[in-house]
Amino acid sequence: MMGASDNAKTENDLVQAARRGERSALNALAERHQQRVFSFGMKMCGDVEDAREVAQETLLTMVRSLRDFRGEAAISTWLYTVARSFCIKRRRRSKGEPAQHESLDQAGQAQASAPGPSPEQALLGRETRDAVASALDHLEPEAREVVVLRDIEGLTAPEVATVTGMSVAAVKSCLHRARQALRQQLLAVVGGDDSNLPALPNCPDVLTLLSKKLENDVSPDLCAEMERHVDGCPHCKGLCDSLKRTLAVCKSFPSPSVPPEVQESLRKAVQEALDERGSA
Repeated sequence: MMGASDNAKTENDLVQAARRGERSALNALAERHQQRVFSFGMKMCGDVEDAREVAQETLLTMVRSLRDFRGEAAISTWLYTVARSFCIKRRRRSKGEPAQHESLDQAGQAQASAPGPSPEQALLGRETRDAVASALDHLEPEAREVVVLRDIEGLTAPEVATVTGMSVAAVKSCLHRARQALRQQLLAVVGGDDSNLPALPNCPDVLTLLSKKLENDVSPDLCAEMERHVDGCPHCKGLCDSLKRTLAVCKSFPSPSVPPEVQESLRKAVQEALDERGSA
């Protein structure tokens, strides 16, 4: 368990102490990050046992290999990279890399309660969570991975590139396409059906432009031009509004809590690894 002093330490303090071999620091890091890696495993694998295995193998890798961690990225980014590799291995063991991932329905079951939920959080009732889960399941694996990391987990595009091994440009290109595909899947949930609103002859690709704007890849002049067009074009305004609502729903997608039995399983596995490490 983490003590009060461990809770007060910064991430960097804990990493440095853990690299020196301090058991309490490794314990503290494992406890701090178990929710993150379990949640990622659920969103990518869609199964509690798969997510438990991904979280366990990720935390054990941290215990055994942290001394080799160079600190070139945040430890959370490194752990996402490790967890991703175990997610891929897990999927390949299940029917030889299926074309679609397992359902994410279980990933939306547990949502931490919070006073005064935002409109986006209130929207995420059971039906909406299931719709988001289904929409993510319909994405190609690479697109799903990028959307989960960028728009749900909140990593930056360069961090997603580090985790996936893609270039930043490739991440952003994939992200723009994935966001549009996700919006199309979620039209019934987020609204903004533009099918009855005729496009103007000079309508630009506002969905890609908006996605690029979110990544700070649109010049101020082009941004101003796009905003003027959207203000006068109901068709493009509907497209942009629905994409904004899609991303708001993604951002508020609940992170599944770690079940008590999984927490205990992870704790025991980490303690055993620390015991082995100490006796080595």
